[in-house]
Amino acid sequence: MKPEWIITPVLHEGQKRLTIKFPYNKEDNAQVRTLKGARWSSTLKCWHVQDNEHFRKLLGVAIAEKTYTANSPDDVAGGAFEKITEFTRWMRSRNYSENTIKTYTDALRVFLKYHSKKPLNKITNADVIDFNNDYIKANKYSTSFQNQSVNAIKLFFSSIKDTQIITEKIHRPRSEKKLPNVLSKEEVKSILNALTNLKHKAMLSLIYSCGLRSSELISLELTHVDSKRNLLVIKQAKGFKDRIAPLSNKTIELLREYVKGAKPVKYLFEGQYKGEKYDARSLQLVLKTALQKADIKKPVTLHWLRHSYATHLLEAGTDLRYIQEILGHKSSKTTEIYTHVSTRSIQKITSPFDDL
Repeated sequence: MKPEWIITPVLHEGQKRLTIKFPYNKEDNAQVRTLKGARWSSTLKCWHVQDNEHFRKLLGVAIAEKTYTANSPDDVAGGAFEKITEFTRWMRSRNYSENTIKTYTDALRVFLKYHSKKPLNKITNADVIDFNNDYIKANKYSTSFQNQSVNAIKLFFSSIKDTQIITEKIHRPRSEKKLPNVLSKEEVKSILNALTNLKHKAMLSLIYSCGLRSSELISLELTHVDSKRNLLVIKQAKGFKDRIAPLSNKTIELLREYVKGAKPVKYLFEGQYKGEKYDARSLQLVLKTALQKADIKKPVTLHWLRHSYATHLLEAGTDLRYIQEILGHKSSKTTEIYTHVSTRSIQKITSPFDDL
């Protein structure tokens, strides 16, 4: 183990893990990737491996025994343990998604652990500002993480009577104006054609051809494909909304060929065992393999395929209102961002340089 690596035992998603933290550099990042079973956690903002004798010896870690309990009272501010449990139950009763519940409770624990020496009813707005500056900014965490923390803090303290926090005065970070990453049609074709495994090709093709989120793809069931009407039904997606997306004849034929050979039982794309969802991490590895075979060096993610689909629809003249419905955007402003990456109008502009 390198001296600058900080190893900590944690209970993450119900499993005993060792987190590995270090100042980011390519050499250490490449080295930790070689550890068998090492995973990156966007929640913990670090790498982690299984906590066992093998890794403790390998990493040269001699950690004092620790009781692994989720939501340990010692990890958060005084009086907050029971409140977090109540908060979790309240969100679940309000039908918040499990992903949102996990994101909010994890972010809240980080905040309350940072102020663990302060009673819950003594935490003020100034403490939120200190947390933003001295923890989030100091560790160069993303604006997205700061937003998640703000959402969690506002929602949590709005449900507490004995508090000095004025939730209306908690400020959000200024939003980053980032454009979506988009691939050309030629690049998408190259990625899809690089896959020889029919199941893998069908998965990535469906993400692109219907503008799906990865979570939506792995939740699809056989009954969600309506080949007679050339429609794909996406059930209870983000925001618990159902929607439909058009299925091309080419996509339907590809799915028919795949289903005929794979014979899935419940989910359209099943994992190692029949009737179980395909693993999200395995889906990411499918894309990684395709990128390597296609010799594409860009840091492409599965969401790039969704962005590319929307942009290509716009460039083909599809009305933004239809794109909004297909993608399941709540606000038209979210869909309008694709107008900034579409080349349909920009390419028609003649540079004055050509007239010199």
